[in-house]
Amino acid sequence: MSTPKFRYKQNRYQQLRGFCYAAASGSVSKAAKRMGRSQPAVSQQIQSLESEMAVKLFFREGSKIRLTHDGELLFEMAMPLIQQLEELDEQFLHRRMEVNEGHIEVAAGTSTILYFLPKYVEAFRHAHPKIEVHLHNVTGVEGLERLRAGLVDFAVGPLMSVPADIEFHPVVSYDAVVITCLGHPLARQKELTLEEISRYPLILPPRNLSTWTMVDNTFKQHGLSYHVAMEVGGWEVIKKYVELDLGISIIIRIGITGRERLEVIPASEFFPQRTYGVVMRKGRILSPQAKRFVNLLLHSAETSGSG
Repeated sequence: MSTPKFRYKQNRYQQLRGFCYAAASGSVSKAAKRMGRSQPAVSQQIQSLESEMAVKLFFREGSKIRLTHDGELLFEMAMPLIQQLEELDEQFLHRRMEVNEGHIEVAAGTSTILYFLPKYVEAFRHAHPKIEVHLHNVTGVEGLERLRAGLVDFAVGPLMSVPADIEFHPVVSYDAVVITCLGHPLARQKELTLEEISRYPLILPPRNLSTWTMVDNTFKQHGLSYHVAMEVGGWEVIKKYVELDLGISIIIRIGITGRERLEVIPASEFFPQRTYGVVMRKGRILSPQAKRFVNLLLHSAETSGSG
C-alpha cells in the first residue's frame, strides 16, 4: 500500500503545475502548451490529482473548464508554491552570485588578527559594508579542525607543514627578528651569532604554537641549548616583558609597530621566514563572499610580492 503513496508524492509537483496552469488560463490545452506537454498528458495529471485527493477540481463543459469550490481553494494554496518553485533556479543563482550581503567565517591566530589582517579586513569592509566578517581567534591546530568541520570558510596565517587535505596559498613572508630591551648587549654586537642569542633567557609564546617550534628547531639543528625564562601568550605581552629586561625574544617583523621601546635586531640568517597565507580545505567550494575576501588577499600577493 505504501508504493502508490510514494509514487504520487514524486509526481505531485507536475500534477499541481498542470492544475494551476489550467486554472489560471481556463484551458487544459493552454496549460499543456505552457508546460511543453501533450493535452492528454496534462488532463491525466489533473484527473490523477482529483482521484488521489478525492475531490472534484473543475466543472467541465465541453472544452471549457471552471473551478469548483475545492478547486478554488487548492488553486489559492498551490499557485504561490508553484510560482516559487518555477523561480527557484533563477533566485538561487542570483543569491549565490550576490555578494553585497551575508557573512564570512575566518579562522586566524592572535598575531594574524592583530598585525596581518587589519588592512585587508578594512579594505574588504569598505568595499562590502553589508558583509559581516567573523574572525575566530584560534590556534593553527584549532583552525584546521574548524576548517575540516566546515565551521569556517577558510583560515589565514602561517602554516609550517601542509596536510594532504589542505591547500596553502602564500600571501607574504616576513623575516624573524630578535628583540631586546634598550641598550642590551646583543644590540651592541657588530656580528651577532646564534650562540650569543642562546645565552640569554628567552620569552616565548606557549610551546603548542608555531613560534616555539621554529625557535626550538633552529637551536637544536645547531646543537645549542637554550633557556626559556617565561612562556606568555601574544606578542604584545612578550614585548612588554622584554622592555622590562626580563628576557629576549624572537618574533616576526610584522609584529613590530615602531612604537615599542625595544632593540630590534635582524635575525633572518638564523631563523626562517614566516609566510602568511590562505588556508583552505581541498575540494571546498567557497561562497561568493568568501571568494571575494580570498581574492583580495591573493591579489595583494600578486601585486606586492613576498618579503
